[in-house]
Amino acid sequence: MEQTNKIALITGGSRGLGKNAALHIAKKGIDVIITYRSKKDEAEDVVAEIEQSGQKAAALQLDTGIVKSFDAFSQQLTAILKEKWGREHFDFLVNNAGINAPSPFGKTTEEDFDNLVNVHFKGVYFLTQTLLPVIADGGRIINFSSGLARFSTPGYAAYASMKGAIEVFTRYLAKELGPRKIAANVIAPGIIETDFTSEAFSNPGMKERVSQITALGRPGMPDDIGGITAFLCTEDARWINAQRIEASGG
Repeated sequence: MEQTNKIALITGGSRGLGKNAALHIAKKGIDVIITYRSKKDEAEDVVAEIEQSGQKAAALQLDTGIVKSFDAFSQQLTAILKEKWGREHFDFLVNNAGINAPSPFGKTTEEDFDNLVNVHFKGVYFLTQTLLPVIADGGRIINFSSGLARFSTPGYAAYASMKGAIEVFTRYLAKELGPRKIAANVIAPGIIETDFTSEAFSNPGMKERVSQITALGRPGMPDDIGGITAFLCTEDARWINAQRIEASGG
């Protein structure tokens, strides 16, 4: 018998913002599939936590920077959807997976650039394309940008450029997938305290500086973003489309 629960797929869902989003989405009564790149144990812990809350969950391995692996991943995803949910489609794609590799513009190598673009733009573009047949009509796509696409901080020229590309890409997704009633939006977090930004926050005075330039007087926390991601997967967000939602505390 086909399940009535909606299903979200979150890339990079074993830690940081992805894990937080997965837990918040599960609290909305939505089942969750997460991907992980290498840390299977962390992913299985997230799955267990979601299942304890009463929702179904699963974890699949995926390196979002390797486009040639996407067809095989789509087959694995289709198989687990049929096996665990009795469905052929999922409803919400959250392109969260990312890497952090800041470097001054003058010292960014081609390898650095390629690693960033493969995960943050090329991978998002082609994974979304590959999974289009598996996303249900009326579904949602949620991409992640950054406040760095709006303001400039030395060391993030490559990363921020790719996030700018994601913002344009998201608007085109919304337009081209409109006939299928699939909405596409992008969330742009400010600086958030996670393992992703631990290197930046290890610099003396970093937390104080971020607090001073933020209207609400503190750095962001994963809980500040996970709830927004979950909201965009709900019926209350059905008329939000092609939008850049900055969540930076001002």
